[in-house]
Amino acid sequence: MAFMSGVQRLLRRTPLVHSHYASIRLSSTLTSPKLFVSGLCRLTTDEKLKEAFSSFGQLVEAKVIIDRASGRSKGFAFVTYTTIEEAEKAREGMNAKFLDGWVIFVDPAKPREPRPPQQSQSQPSETGFTVNKTVGWCG
Repeated sequence: MAFMSGVQRLLRRTPLVHSHYASIRLSSTLTSPKLFVSGLCRLTTDEKLKEAFSSFGQLVEAKVIIDRASGRSKGFAFVTYTTIEEAEKAREGMNAKFLDGWVIFVDPAKPREPRPPQQSQSQPSETGFTVNKTVGWCG
C-alpha cells in the first residue's frame, strides 16, 4: 500500500517526469542540416515553403517534390539550412504546425538509398515481339 502511494506521488509530479521524457525526445540531435517535410498541401510551392521556413535561419534550399507525370506536388519537401542548429530550431518550430491549411510534419532527412541499376532496353525477339517481363507479351 505504501509503495502504491509513493508511485502515485511520483506520477502527480508530472511536470518533472514529463520534462525529463521531453528532453530525451528532443535530445535526438540532427546529423545533417537537411529536413524532410511531409503533409504538404498539393498547392504549396517552393516560394511558400521558403517563406514559412526562412524565419529560423539561412536557407540553402527549400524544394517541394513534384510528380513528373502530373506536374503536381507529391505532398512532401526537403528544406536545407546552413547549420544543424538552424535546422533544429526549424524542426522544433514548424513540426505539427499549419501551412496552407494542412498540418505539416518536420523530421530529419534520411540519406537516399541507392537504386538498383537499370536494365538495358529489351531487344525485339526473332519474331518481332518485345518481351515486357513485368506485364507479359506486347507487340
